[in-house]
Amino acid sequence: MNNLALNTAARTVLRIVVGFLFAAHGWQKYNEFTIAGTQGAFAQMGVPAADVVAPIIATLELVGGIALILGLATRPVAALLTLNMLGAIVLVHASAGVFVEAGGFELVLLLGASALALALVGPGKFSLDNVLFGRSNSKLRILA
Repeated sequence: MNNLALNTAARTVLRIVVGFLFAAHGWQKYNEFTIAGTQGAFAQMGVPAADVVAPIIATLELVGGIALILGLATRPVAALLTLNMLGAIVLVHASAGVFVEAGGFELVLLLGASALALALVGPGKFSLDNVLFGRSNSKLRILA
């Protein structure tokens, strides 16, 4: 395989896997925990304005994850998900250390870094962004 094919494959795999994980977390907040439960959990964790923030975060993760899978509005969605994970690290997980079994930030850091990578490099050739707008490479600005 040449470098272009490897780059395309890498972006596609990263986008789909990260999108799936974000969508799964958003789905979980709506269906398993419920929005009311997520609001309560966020409040207990010290998240400011938990009643407002919880449904926004659940929607961002669910809809944003689906958008990443499709490669639609990839850069702005990935940037928002990066900020989401940064907030989760600062507000909730940093004080628990690295490891997830203790409530640490390892998964949140990995998801945030992966979202940031997608915001920086773009969705790749196999994406709706490319089909609809011809935007598959890093020449597109994050908020363009």
